[in-house]
Amino acid sequence: MADTNGSAPAAAADAADSQQPSSSTAAATAATAAADDPTKQAGTDAPPAGTRKPRDARIIHLILASMGVSSYQERVPLMLMDFAYRYTSSVLQDALLFSDAIHSTSNTGGPNPPSSVTLSDLRMSVASRINHQFNTALPKEFLLDIAQERNRVGLPTVGKEFGVRLPPEKYSLTGISWELAETREDWMAES
Repeated sequence: MADTNGSAPAAAADAADSQQPSSSTAAATAATAAADDPTKQAGTDAPPAGTRKPRDARIIHLILASMGVSSYQERVPLMLMDFAYRYTSSVLQDALLFSDAIHSTSNTGGPNPPSSVTLSDLRMSVASRINHQFNTALPKEFLLDIAQERNRVGLPTVGKEFGVRLPPEKYSLTGISWELAETREDWMAES
């Protein structure tokens, strides 16, 4: 390689500068990458185009970031998406059933037209799920009061007996159930 008074390295640097994007373009690319994945640090390389996350996953990442959650496992957004899809599909299925039930009462004698889900059907579906799907916990103060009341009664003293102490035989599952044996003998005698 011949060196011509430093002109070759300068020409190579000029060629490299012309191939790299300007700083404003690089900043815009970094901002787009940060919007796609809030868990990535600014200035890191964006993932290849083939590994772009689905829109719903990006939205959940943004929701978590807006709530101040900065560190979480990769499967957390997937679990949240799975819950959202299952909940939404079950609410819509229930609303469709409610809609079918409401429209089937107005039977005109012919085939029923396909029903559409209305806002009242959706509200009824959500209201029917609230009572059994999302149980709220009892207040902590109430549970503490119950625990204090229960703990006021002392436990019975332990006797000085040897061996394994079992409950009385009528409560013991290790004893022989004579009634069952007699019932079986009676059954065998009858046949």
